[in-house]
Amino acid sequence: MKRLSFALAALLFLATIAAAAPAPAKTETVHYKSGDETVSAYLATPGTPGRHPGLVVIHEWWGQTPWVRGEADKFADQGYVALAIDLYRGKVTSDPKEAAELSRTLPRDRAVQDLEAAYSYLASRPDVVKSKIGSVGWCMGGGYSLQLAEHEPRLAACIVNYGEMPTDPASIQAIHARLLGNFGADDQVIKPAEVHQFEKALRADGKSIDAKIYDGAPHAFENPGNKTGYRPEAAADSWTRMVAFLATTLK
Repeated sequence: MKRLSFALAALLFLATIAAAAPAPAKTETVHYKSGDETVSAYLATPGTPGRHPGLVVIHEWWGQTPWVRGEADKFADQGYVALAIDLYRGKVTSDPKEAAELSRTLPRDRAVQDLEAAYSYLASRPDVVKSKIGSVGWCMGGGYSLQLAEHEPRLAACIVNYGEMPTDPASIQAIHARLLGNFGADDQVIKPAEVHQFEKALRADGKSIDAKIYDGAPHAFENPGNKTGYRPEAAADSWTRMVAFLATTLK
């Protein structure tokens, strides 16, 4: 009898743990229109039912890698419908020279069209709260996260991780989303002086960004695939900042 009681108690305990654990994110490849083209993207949705905030997830110059899809999964686990778009139409590389060429030859107008199409796709989904859509990107994708904020005034939140920043008054004036930025003090691509210039341009227009510059961090310090530049502590802190920022702006 004691053994039976113990077994029942153990099963009840395990059932309680299983019920309390969040359901894993659901993932799929989705297709939608961007201009005259049909494009595909990686979609990660929360395991819980109901309507959720949406997030456009924008890759580095390497393309839509497993890492950026994993980041989309992590955001879905946080309660966001995360759409990892593919600006390169299926091209992915680990070669810096090829990545630079893919980034250089990416048509800017097509990329912006794809960003706006991604926003519209999320806004059209019944499981997304239309007024609670944001964007996040790294490196090239960080710059495009700001491009989406510039071209889509309804975007509620924008995160730029070591991405190119506009400073011309017209671009700054067009941005209405709340802004968060994570940058590296040792970044030779996006230098701290550029971050300060962006902050100055925003202040001149009555806006601001919650920007943090990490000591000892080079470019792409959040990606563990960056063998020489990855900074685990800075990456973990950046993630914490992103989660807190999105919880404040989109939930």
